[in-house]
Amino acid sequence: MMNKWIKIVTGVLVIIVVAVVTVFYLSSGLVDTADNFFKAVKQKEFARARSYLSEDFKVGTDEMALKEFLSKGAIMNFREVAWANRKVTGNRGELDGSITTDNGGVVPMKIMFVKEQGAWKIYAFHKPSAGLSSDDDFLSLPGKAEQVALVKQSIHDFLASVTRKNMEYFRETISQMWQKQITTEQLNEAFISIIKSDSDLSVLESLEPVITSGSKISEIGVLVLKGYYPTEPALHFEMKYIYEGVSWKLIGFSLEAK
Repeated sequence: MMNKWIKIVTGVLVIIVVAVVTVFYLSSGLVDTADNFFKAVKQKEFARARSYLSEDFKVGTDEMALKEFLSKGAIMNFREVAWANRKVTGNRGELDGSITTDNGGVVPMKIMFVKEQGAWKIYAFHKPSAGLSSDDDFLSLPGKAEQVALVKQSIHDFLASVTRKNMEYFRETISQMWQKQITTEQLNEAFISIIKSDSDLSVLESLEPVITSGSKISEIGVLVLKGYYPTEPALHFEMKYIYEGVSWKLIGFSLEAK
């Protein structure tokens, strides 16, 4: 009887070992891409570093924004990286871990990948903000100040296009995912009533949006911000964002006066 249990336990251990080895094998490409990226950053070879980024990342995030993101966390002065969790699902992958800087600081980091032409490329970086948080997920709900800033920037970009009576500029500011799904002409048609109206919406630039309690991050990682501007009548909005590159990018937008 004892020998039977030993065989069963041994079989379970073998299955676990095989599973672990498989995960490490499938995710080795993610680690190689991440390591090569950080080595290039360490050597200040940003052209080479950008070669490890996905096309959507490069189009949606310029080099200055990338450098600013890396500088804020002293990531450019990293000493070593360690990945605690790895995940591969089809053509998507993730690494969760931390970066140790030259001065001994530890920066939590999540990197998302996409496979392009058979090679793993970095789709997005996410570094959680320091301080109190009620969510263990790296893609946690941004604080109120950041939520307000996101809404104000989206409204600013939208109004810039309304003033020009063409949504081309607004389209350039939205996520790459949304850009692939909608043309400038379709955006013009969607917002034709606002473009043709004589209403002066520039007052929104000087007002603070009120974010309501309906804000959340959905199960598929979409940040949903709901609220209103204190106009008469109130201008209600619902904005949806996904994380691309190093920041949240707009993927849905609606306004309604009521």
